[in-house]
Formats: sequence, C-alpha cells, structure tokens
Amino acid sequence: MLNIKKISANAEGFEAQLDTLLAWETVSNESVNVIVKEILKAVREKGDAALLEYTAKFDRLTLTSADQLEIPQAELKAALARIPEDQRNGLEFSAERVKAYHQRQVSQSWSYVEADGTLLGQQVTCLDRVGLYVPGGKAAYPSSVIMNAMPAKVAGVKELIMVVPTPDGEVNDMVLAAAAICGVDRVFTLGGAQAVAALAYGTETVPAVDKIVGPGNIFVATAKREVFGTVGIDMIAGPSEILVYCDGQTNPDWIAMDLFSQAEHDEDAQSILVTENEVFADQVIDSMNRLITTLPRADIIAKAINDRGAVIVVQDEAQAIDMINKIAPEHLELSIEDPEALLPKIRHAGAIFMGRYTAEALGDYCAGPNHVLPTSRTARFSSPLGVPDFQKRSSLIMCSAEGANGLGTVAGVLADGEGLHAHAASARYRVKP
Repeated sequence: MLNIKKISANAEGFEAQLDTLLAWETVSNESVNVIVKEILKAVREKGDAALLEYTAKFDRLTLTSADQLEIPQAELKAALARIPEDQRNGLEFSAERVKAYHQRQVSQSWSYVEADGTLLGQQVTCLDRVGLYVPGGKAAYPSSVIMNAMPAKVAGVKELIMVVPTPDGEVNDMVLAAAAICGVDRVFTLGGAQAVAALAYGTETVPAVDKIVGPGNIFVATAKREVFGTVGIDMIAGPSEILVYCDGQTNPDWIAMDLFSQAEHDEDAQSILVTENEVFADQVIDSMNRLITTLPRADIIAKAINDRGAVIVVQDEAQAIDMINKIAPEHLELSIEDPEALLPKIRHAGAIFMGRYTAEALGDYCAGPNHVLPTSRTARFSSPLGVPDFQKRSSLIMCSAEGANGLGTVAGVLADGEGLHAHAASARYRVKP
C-alpha cells in the first residue's frame, strides 16, 4: 500500500510543504566530495595505473594493461549483429528520429556588412572531442547513448569518446550496438569519478576531451562539477522528475503508470500529479495502489512515491499554471483537452508532453527530442541537451578604414573614461588625423 501525500494547494502551510517536497541538492555529501577529489588527483598524477587500480576496486575487474579498457570497433559491430532484430530495429528507429529532430537545431555562421564597409558576424564551429558517460551497473541505458551521441554527431564533433562501467566485466550488447549505430569513435570500460577524470585530464590511453556529457550517480555528478573549467559539462543532473497536470478526463490508470515511469528510475525520483478534480485525484491514487503490484521495480517505485511524490489538488487552471512554473519540472505532461492553448503560459519545463496520448516514456526513447533535461528546478534557466551544446560561436569583426575611424574615436573616449590608456591609444592609432 502506497502512502502518497495528497495535498490541497489552498491548505495552510502549503507553500512551506511544497518547498520541502522539492528540496534537493544533487551534490551535497562531504564524504563523497573527499573521495572524488582523491580519485581525480590520483588519475591526474598516475594516469592509466590509477584507472586500472580503481577498475579493480570498484568494478571488480582486474586487467593487466590499460589497453584492455578499450572495446574494439569490431566488437561494437558484433554486438549490433548479435542483438535481436526487434531491438536493432528499435535502436535504429530511435537514432533516426533523434537525428532528424536535432538537424533542425544546427546553427549557421552569418555576417553582414555595414554602410562604411565594416563586416560583423558570427562563425559557428563544433567541438573537437567530446566525452560521453553512459551509466552501467544497476541498469543499462542504450537510449542514453543515442540521446548524447546523436546531437554531437549532427553538430559535427570530430571525435566522440564513450565510457561505460562494466561491473564484473559484464558488457551490455544494446549499449555497444547503440554506440555502433551512432558512430561513436572509441569506447572504454570505465565508470565513476575515475572515468570523468580520465576524460577531463587524459591518460596514456584515454584522450582528454573538450566537454563531458551524460548522466551518472552522485560520484559522477560530483566529479563533473569538480572538473568544470578544465572541460565543459552538460549539467549536474539530479533525480528524474515528472509533473502531470490533468483535468480529470484521462484514464486514471494511464496517469498512474506515467507517474510510475519516472519513479522506477531510483528511490529519489519525484512524481507529482496536479489536478482540480479531487475525485479524479482519489481515482489515480486507487490506480497506483492497484498497479504497483504488477511491476518488478515496485520497491523502488514505492520508496520514491512515498518519500518525494505528491497529488496536489488546485483550485483552478491559473493556480495549476503558477505551480508548474514554480516547480519547473524536468518532464511536464499536459493531459488536458487543449494543451496548445496552455502552452504560452508555461515558462519553465524541460520537456512538455501535450495531450492525453503522449506518455512521457515516448520521449525517453524514440519521439525525437532529447531526453537529457534540466532537473531540480534548473529548467528556470537551462535547456535540454541539443546541438547547441556541441557548437560554439566566434564573433567576427573586420573594420574598413572608415569604420575604424568612427569606432576608434568612440572607443578612445570610453577607454579614457575607464583609465585604460593603452586601449585608447590602440584605437586612436587608426583614426585619421
């Protein structure tokens, strides 16, 4: 029996209760910080030797040389050939849809010439080398390979290095097959903070990258935060979240299972239902209590629902919208009659699933948009992973003689005002006497 919290948005103390429900600090454990810093230092100083030591310690996999950490391309292709046909077709279908969606995100270089002949513009280039962290251990995520690798490939990244932990030497064929489909260049059997360190600093065997993307546990998240600045990172991801806003007209079993779909990720995941219909709220709770017994990961779901889940009854649509924008959920389902009408009022959400037939799980696998999304209310200021994360912009400025004359005069005045006289002189040297 679940013990999900049912809350009225108009109850006294609701705001404080909501703040407590949403509170989450992704990287907050000081003991984890100490361990991660030790691992990063060891890999930076000892390179491959540290990787072999930590692989034996954490993955229970003893290797005689660092060369054994790399999975050959031939093995990726063999895995693709080995998996069942329906799985291969599913991965290829997903990759094509993700590719097609992300091709629309590609930015182009541009420039324009002013009347005096000065050229201004922007040059867009891709990153040279990107590291992709793919979780392993409790579960395998070939979908993460596709969602992280495909936008990088669409952006034109020259080399993609993938790391994936293989506890006890167990390698997942679907993960390797997804890497083959997406054109991943090199794959290493590395996980945890040591994998992040290898990608950030480089070792004798693992090349250093320019950016690290992909989800991981608290050790991975902590390591990514520590190496930021040496390399770029996509985000510090917290537990998975879903907020479903429903008008009470959708099948309650559908809504219950949508809430479970995120709760089954891990015990810290968050599932919230918002509705104006209190009778429907009770129906969904009844469905949840009945359906949870049918699921293999029931224990994980129950803990997530009991600890961080909630059914919130609001007064009206306006109150629901305010709540959505405050929570800024990773995944938002608008299970209502006319979701597009509501769309202009939604300011903060990682991905928005519209209509009664759009289960969030479709977005996790094959809808097309990226499933790497901002969590823990960071959708207020950040966006899903996409092609822009693998491109960068350089500003272009080319002054004509006439343009240098006009700009130099103004720049000289401003530089003098800041007390930067070499700046002023540099600008004025090109000003006609």
